[in-house]
Amino acid sequence: MRLFFAVPLLALLSAVAGCSGSDQEELGAWMQQERNSIKPDVKPLPEPKKFEPYSYGGERFVEPFSSEKLASILKSGQSLPAEKSALIEPELNRRKQPLEAFPLDTMSMVGSLNRGGKLVGLVKVDSLLYQVAPGNYLGQNFGRILKVEENQIVLREIVQDAAGEWIERPAALQLQEESTK
Repeated sequence: MRLFFAVPLLALLSAVAGCSGSDQEELGAWMQQERNSIKPDVKPLPEPKKFEPYSYGGERFVEPFSSEKLASILKSGQSLPAEKSALIEPELNRRKQPLEAFPLDTMSMVGSLNRGGKLVGLVKVDSLLYQVAPGNYLGQNFGRILKVEENQIVLREIVQDAAGEWIERPAALQLQEESTK
């Protein structure tokens, strides 16, 4: 059993003895020679560009997203196209109707009635029921009812686009059937 452990131990000692001596010195000399022969190729950094401040002259203009833009157009007397100016004036200067206090998506059409040969829509907001006819206003975007049909209420909303200009947008309330529980 001693012989079993002695053979690998002897092989290990002979391997360690073979690595020492002059071979180690040769290897060290070669490594030093290679280090000295390699020249790094590092390009110098370019000089930084001189900062030149830019003077912004846009502060004298009206901001595109402010309400001042509309006011400045109206005060300066510039005329908007006839279709846009006709839509703006009556919408802003008239008395608000009760259903304009609620967003359009909180309302639902629950039916229609025939009154004197004309259809009247039934709109439910929260738990209250309202009768609406063409010419009435709905929603918070100046929505005016154009037509009441048996299954929908067609209206036109007036909203501002990204440039602050008033545009017309069609909308409709579809008939909603309530599910019974």
